[in-house]
Amino acid sequence: MIRFRLQFVLGLVLVALSACGGAREKGKAVKVRLDPARLASAHEGERHALLIGIDQYDDDSWNDLRYPGKDAEDLGRVLADPRRGGFASVTVLNRPEQTTRAGVLEALRTLQARAWNPRDVVVVYVSGHGTLARDTRGELQRYLVMRDTRFRDVQGTGLEMVVLEQAMERLGSLRRVLVLATCHSGTGKSLLPESVRSELERTKAAFLPRPLEEDSRASLVLSASDWGEAAREDDALGNDIYTHFFIQALDGRADRNRDGAVSATEAHDWARRHTWTYTQGRQRPSVRMTEVGADPVLLSGSLSQPGQPEVFSYSPRLEGFTLKVDGVDAGELPGGVALPEGNRRLGLHKGGALLWEDTVVLRPGERRALDSMLREQAEGPRRTVSLDMGVLGFLDARSRREVLPRTLMAGAGLRWQGLLLEERLDVGVDLAVGQGRQALQLELGGTVPVRHRAVMLGLTVGPSWEWGRLGVSTGPRVAALWMERSFQLDLLKQDERYFTVWPGWMAGVSWKLGARWVLEAKGQLLWAYVPVDGRTRAVGFGGLWLSGGYRF
Repeated sequence: MIRFRLQFVLGLVLVALSACGGAREKGKAVKVRLDPARLASAHEGERHALLIGIDQYDDDSWNDLRYPGKDAEDLGRVLADPRRGGFASVTVLNRPEQTTRAGVLEALRTLQARAWNPRDVVVVYVSGHGTLARDTRGELQRYLVMRDTRFRDVQGTGLEMVVLEQAMERLGSLRRVLVLATCHSGTGKSLLPESVRSELERTKAAFLPRPLEEDSRASLVLSASDWGEAAREDDALGNDIYTHFFIQALDGRADRNRDGAVSATEAHDWARRHTWTYTQGRQRPSVRMTEVGADPVLLSGSLSQPGQPEVFSYSPRLEGFTLKVDGVDAGELPGGVALPEGNRRLGLHKGGALLWEDTVVLRPGERRALDSMLREQAEGPRRTVSLDMGVLGFLDARSRREVLPRTLMAGAGLRWQGLLLEERLDVGVDLAVGQGRQALQLELGGTVPVRHRAVMLGLTVGPSWEWGRLGVSTGPRVAALWMERSFQLDLLKQDERYFTVWPGWMAGVSWKLGARWVLEAKGQLLWAYVPVDGRTRAVGFGGLWLSGGYRF
């Protein structure tokens, strides 16, 4: 029995050794081949879409539409096409039982329940009637008209925009696009209650409530029309006009930066431009962006190479401005434009006036928001590096004659604007060195030649103010000062060194020579006790400086 057990154990050992191989290894790594394209796709996330088209309504007050259901189907085919959108899932709601308020809310809940990757792309599209009505607080809000929405009870039976907004906010994806092929102006794909229509007619345009989606925290909100305009269907196109050109953009023709993919903003810009032309300026699609940065939301294709640099703006305050690149018109805002890489001179013009101009360095694949560039210029550079030349010496003439002459100094400084106390105080550091060779006057008469050196390290904290090109700064200062004087006599060669830290005050006046360069004149006062010839004396030290600085 013992021999049998021993043979059994030896057999197990031989099996284990044979499995490990002749190299006596306990195991070896197995190479796994990964498809780079599949790995990149998994890293980028998936694309999903919920498309809603409502063309039939239970309440006869809403006129039936011809193309919303077809709009949703046509867009869905393009998004699901592996050669174009390549979406992992496309859900189309266009049948009567699917387009009730309850049906749409259930579809939104199903969308929220999905396990989302933050890098997933989700598109929600709505084509149908839009209207305005007062909510429970009595405030005028925008509503989407469902199949069962009652004209006389929009607030209770319509889908308020805030509900759709909140549903998108609850998604785990950070790449969200809401496309609204609706309007609320009372013409085209809309209808307003008479009370609301008459109220709007009596309301000055500047006080009209803006659409709720302007403040949406979803990534992108694309609208087929601007506030107060109609979204239109067209029999010749067989679609909603904006939707027709939006679909057209996804076949690759809207890829303006040639990176192999069509982003949501590229598709919108294509559709906006062609919708404006097709309707002869009667319909202006709009876009609101809040969370989209350098990472675009891709709707079609895949990134095959770094694209050309892009600059863009969808801010209402820049609408109507012309973007010039190197002095040549590149397009009218809102929108984006692809540019050659390198140094480019950008300018914003309107009515012959120049709002802003600057030279920027653009790199492949970079996306720059004009709003951010304007904000950076408005705030101005926060740091200034300077080269300083000046003179440092005692304030009283006796000390300059008998202790240490004036010393020419040269150095450099660095100043941070708004670094402390909620951007109220600036901080500056500077280092200067100097030396000289002069004669000091002796108490008994006569003079003695002396060589002197000085090194000063200073810290200044204080506020600054700017009025156009003129700037003023001031604040307390602390300086560490090392001094040396060496008497040059045939019978006596003696060196004296002294180190101290002095409190004081500095003030300066600056003048901007351009966007980056600045010229500054500064004065400083320092006070300390200094031992001179065996006696401690309270002395004042002063300096005058002229600086040339570069702001960044």
